[in-house]
Amino acid sequence: MTASPGRSILPPLSPAEQRHSRALAARIREQLLAAGGWLSFERFMELALYAPGLGYYSAGSTKLGGGGDFVTAPEVSDLFGRCLARQCAQVLAVTGGEILELGAGTGRLAAVVLAELAAHDLLPERYAILEVSGDLRERQRRRLATLPAALRERIVWLERLPELPVRGVILANEVADALPCRRFACGAEGVTEVGVALASSPTGEEIRFRDAARAADPDLAGVCAAMRATLSELPQGYTSEVCLQLAPWIASLGDTLERGLLLLTDYGLPRRHYYHPQRTSGTLRCHFKQRAHADPYLNVGVQDITAWVDFTRVAEAASAAGLSLGGFATQAAFLLALGIESLAAAAADGARRARLAGEALRLLMPEEMGESFKAMALTRDLEIPLVGFAVQDLRHLL
Repeated sequence: MTASPGRSILPPLSPAEQRHSRALAARIREQLLAAGGWLSFERFMELALYAPGLGYYSAGSTKLGGGGDFVTAPEVSDLFGRCLARQCAQVLAVTGGEILELGAGTGRLAAVVLAELAAHDLLPERYAILEVSGDLRERQRRRLATLPAALRERIVWLERLPELPVRGVILANEVADALPCRRFACGAEGVTEVGVALASSPTGEEIRFRDAARAADPDLAGVCAAMRATLSELPQGYTSEVCLQLAPWIASLGDTLERGLLLLTDYGLPRRHYYHPQRTSGTLRCHFKQRAHADPYLNVGVQDITAWVDFTRVAEAASAAGLSLGGFATQAAFLLALGIESLAAAAADGARRARLAGEALRLLMPEEMGESFKAMALTRDLEIPLVGFAVQDLRHLL
């Protein structure tokens, strides 16, 4: 997702947003006190994003697009979805089967992919959407209801991963960055875990939270020790995050994929770049009304909280799940390999060509989304060179 640069003063909350945030903060306080006054950041982030009825992705705030908190690549331009459809078409021509999209946003990507696949006469047997957000699910239903019947009838919504194995393609655009993560800090005596505690309130009425460190448990300490053994020396005070949920998430998707492609597109880095000694405060970011900042304790429940993806950890989890690494590239290289330039140039009139060229630049330029976003292909029983990774191969960096 993208957002304009952070501002020292975020927009004020509406009265409804204030009530919502206070209600979620009260629920988090209850759990924090029940746990003895300290929660892992992973649990805090899980509640902030997914608490039933109150979490950011479980409640009804507008999240995507110009009126929301952030903009994703499918919302920037339909060129993104058309390129992904070309990659899907290559795989579906071999495997047949279906497409499963995780976290389908506004439904725009699904609409574009289906229309493009119809043009190539390679429609999937069905297009399944797994969406945890109730309000996004409704936005998807409204948007996709406008599709032609031949496309609309292929779409189904799922409450959980399908019980029957998937043959075809699983799409996960900006999903991994929203998995709750744990935070750690490097000190003179080793690694500590950065969790969450209650902070004092000037009025005594407002619920506030703060960072609170304690000794890392064996799981976190072991993971950090293994990572640090392969990294440059990290300075004292170095703070970052690690997503221990990535491995079970990839394992569950691996169990779901019988044959085909799991395609992840997200912002992230190989491990050696992620945990660079100069990146001393990690990658945690929050998004609120098109502004990015680094304080997860503001606007609880009405702002997004994300962390960049450690793609080395994804690759390790894929190997453990029996998946093959079919490709890893920047978003720019991935889209160029799939013909984004020819798609933009093929517009019928000059004004549309100019508009599409501007959208393509936003997807491709290093200072926009082209370098920070990556594409990773994980495959099972799919022995073909994937066209999206023909321009660049960064697997050696993992």
